Amino acid sequence: MKKVCGFALFWMALGMFIMMLLPNLVWGVILIALFLIVGYRLFCC
Repeated sequence: MKKVCGFALFWMALGMFIMMLLPNLVWGVILIALFLIVGYRLFCC
């Protein structure tokens, strides 16, 4: 379980770093929605 939490925290940190590089909030929201949909599909299917 610790490995799964560490994996999730690593990717959350990477996502926050990418959000700092994006100049527009709209692109960030689009990426968040896309990643949530893909993550849900990978986790549940």
